[in-house]
Amino acid sequence: MFGHDPRELAAVFIGGALGTVARAVLAIVAAPAPGHWPWPTFVVNIVGAFMLGYFTTRLLERLPVSSYRRPLLGTGVCGGLTTFSTMQVETVRMLQAGHWGLAAGYTAASLALGLLAVGLATALVRRIRV
Repeated sequence: MFGHDPRELAAVFIGGALGTVARAVLAIVAAPAPGHWPWPTFVVNIVGAFMLGYFTTRLLERLPVSSYRRPLLGTGVCGGLTTFSTMQVETVRMLQAGHWGLAAGYTAASLALGLLAVGLATALVRRIRV
């Protein structure tokens, strides 16, 4: 199949399913009210950014090379857990409802804290002595 290892694709699929289920459960349990901060999406995106920084740094710099860890954890779990598209839809809905400040704050906080989370996770992995 296009020269890809089917086990690697399976790792992405399994990780993606796990991440997506986790996000879906959180979205159902903590669904935001219209015109309020969309906490479920915000939390999964920040947590996912932290996890991606952690997994990427740990897998590339600290652990032996594996064909399946990065596809499972990075592409799969983090890709399924995080949702940039939902963040964009929520932002557009805020703008359509006239919540300009909320939309601007949500977008700025999501981007800033996402980058901070990746940087923090990377720094934490690099501080741990092997």
